Amino acid sequence: MVNFKNGILLENEDVILTLLIYTDGASRGNPGIAAAAFILVKDGKKIFEQCKYLGKQTNNQAEYQAIILALIKALEFSEKDLILYSDSELVIKQLNGDYRVRQPHLKLLKRKIMNLKEEFASVTFSHISRDNIWIKNADILCNRCIDENE
Repeated sequence: MVNFKNGILLENEDVILTLLIYTDGASRGNPGIAAAAFILVKDGKKIFEQCKYLGKQTNNQAEYQAIILALIKALEFSEKDLILYSDSELVIKQLNGDYRVRQPHLKLLKRKIMNLKEEFASVTFSHISRDNIWIKNADILCNRCIDENE
């Protein structure tokens, strides 16, 4: 069993080899000025973080863009197993096939994510509370990025 406390792995040696990714997208207005951020975590420690200003986008576009950026960067760190966390329940359910993606621009982003997913042994998309410390930090990165570009 995998146990986490505040997003930090507590036990299960198999999962220690797994790269954990925490993503967030934010927009001020919907659509509005937006940013995407992610944090890569291995063995309970941050190994990389990044934020990108996106210009005018919807919140869902920003959430998808964060996942795309994270998967591209993750290729530099692992081609094995990933667990990707997002506080966007909608996007996670869309990526897992529980909900349909209706908007054409989001379908393109989902297709890009599914193509990137094929580069890894396995990718698990999982919803996590925005109270998670890593998600909070990704949110801070997004807001800082937007502030710097306003």
